[in-house]
Amino acid sequence: MTLRPRATAPFLALALACAAPAWAQTPAALPAPIAESAAPATGARSDLHAQVLLDRVHFSPGEIDGLPGSNQKRAVAGFQAARGLKVTGELDDATWQALQPDTTPVLARYTLTAEDVAGPFQPIPKKPAEQAKLKALGFTSVQESLGERFHASPELLRTLNPGVDLAKAGSEIQVPNIAPAALPKAAKLVIDKSDSTLRLYDAQGKVYAQFPVSSGSKHDPLPIGTWKILGISREPTFHYNPKLFWDASKKESKALLPPGPNNPVGRVWIDISKPHYGLHGTPEPGHVGKTESHGCVRMTNWDALQVADAVDASVPVVMQE
Repeated sequence: MTLRPRATAPFLALALACAAPAWAQTPAALPAPIAESAAPATGARSDLHAQVLLDRVHFSPGEIDGLPGSNQKRAVAGFQAARGLKVTGELDDATWQALQPDTTPVLARYTLTAEDVAGPFQPIPKKPAEQAKLKALGFTSVQESLGERFHASPELLRTLNPGVDLAKAGSEIQVPNIAPAALPKAAKLVIDKSDSTLRLYDAQGKVYAQFPVSSGSKHDPLPIGTWKILGISREPTFHYNPKLFWDASKKESKALLPPGPNNPVGRVWIDISKPHYGLHGTPEPGHVGKTESHGCVRMTNWDALQVADAVDASVPVVMQE
């Protein structure tokens, strides 16, 4: 989204088209899930294993789905470069050896709580005017909520848990064994248009985290240059103005959209000094790195929140070709 909010304001104003967690108890010996033949492999050195390990070391594959794809290739290449390995984007022996000091199993068990399944869950209307009538743009299902918590696609969770009622408290499920942890403070943030990535650098100039992004389009290109962070807004609302979107219907009206994970900018907005632009989350994590944006830098909600916690006004934002 190409926006111009102030991070301290109570809403976002659109200006241009634009440590292992307590809930993941690792079992001593986790049985392989019963899944369809087309399901992703879950064993050692599978793509799912790689995505979990990459997520744990902060070279994000985006939404974990257990399938090889562009975001996995970007994450592998970034990890290889950061570790001084030959950069191929492929899971060769040297890369596995660098990843596997973490011997954590691919999957963990989790028991659904009453809170997990309570919701409320409801469909999100397509039209902004209808979205504006809701109290929050929350999750549409238990699967979507669990997907965001475990950085996974809802389809993967269903595949890993055939026959399990994901809407029933007490159900035990298998989930990607991620380990969300706060990142160290960044010295510099770089968005690279050429490979659709956002990288965090330490004071020694070393990349220590990387995330896939969607960044700009031919209508709203990424603003190349160096910018300042003006502020950060979590759980933002969103001012929708159809006149400022090149692809919006002329019949639509302005609308104030409530906060929530399905808000157009997700769960966090990082405001920068380039007018009308920022870094933010998204209601469609599976699209990150695979589709264009309205000019701004879009990440999964969980990646955007990690980045927001690692930066402040002292961190320069570099956007490059």
